Amino acid sequence: MTGSHIPGGGVDPRHAGTEQYFSGAHPAPPTRAEERARSESLGEMFAQFAEKLSLLMRQEVALAKAEATDSARKAGKGAGMLAGAALAAFFVLLFLSTALMWALGSLMPLGWAAFIVALLWAAGAAVLAVLGKKELDRIKGLPQTRQTIQEIPETLNPTKETP
Repeated sequence: MTGSHIPGGGVDPRHAGTEQYFSGAHPAPPTRAEERARSESLGEMFAQFAEKLSLLMRQEVALAKAEATDSARKAGKGAGMLAGAALAAFFVLLFLSTALMWALGSLMPLGWAAFIVALLWAAGAAVLAVLGKKELDRIKGLPQTRQTIQEIPETLNPTKETP
């Protein structure tokens, strides 16, 4: 059955001509990709592909730069705030040390009280220095990067098989 029939015979005028597409008399219009395949050479298609890929890469690099700039700005702001906090903490420790020195000074001569506070700070510094050195000794650099860089010459050598 082709077309839309209406009672009393005939074809519905809203669907006139559509039965030709459904009956196979006329092929479907070509898609954009099919039209390009007929009209463009393979070289032109590769050129457009390379151009679009290049544009995509430039856009990705621009996005990465924008994100890095924003992250660096935020990191700088955070680092500045941490530096301010470190300075404030230094003054807190300085005044607490002075208060401890004066408190001990009420029990002994002030010179000995200052010496005891200084010894406490020296002990703390020694402990932190030993722990810090242990942490630095555990650093092995960039072992995975070193290994992959050493494998590059073997990979580029055409006479050797890669595993």
